[in-house]
Order: sequence, then structure tokens, then C-alpha cells
Amino acid sequence: LGAQPPTPSWGAMIAEGRDLLRVAPWVSLFPGLAIGVTVLGVNLVGDGLRDALDVRA
Repeated sequence: LGAQPPTPSWGAMIAEGRDLLRVAPWVSLFPGLAIGVTVLGVNLVGDGLRDALDVRA
């Protein structure tokens, strides 16, 4: 399930960087931040759509 190994994905980047956390933490840090920013953005868009399309307002 998911992307095949040669295909880059944020989850694969975080998993590969797990061994390098003490030496090069940015290998896992930046993909993790990208996931966090994406999730936050999708949540904010969803809240905005809910507020805009709410018929009770």
C-alpha cells in the first residue's frame, strides 16, 4: 500500500531519515514539517468552506 520505493514520498523520506536523526536531523525534519503544514492548510481550507457554505449563518 502506498508509493513504490523509487517514487519519492514524504513518509518514505521520514522513514529513511530515521537512522540519521542524530547526525542529520533535517533529513526527517523538513518532510515532517511539510506534512504538518499540509495538514494544517487542508484543515483551514475545510473550516473556511464549512463557514462559507453553512446555511444557518
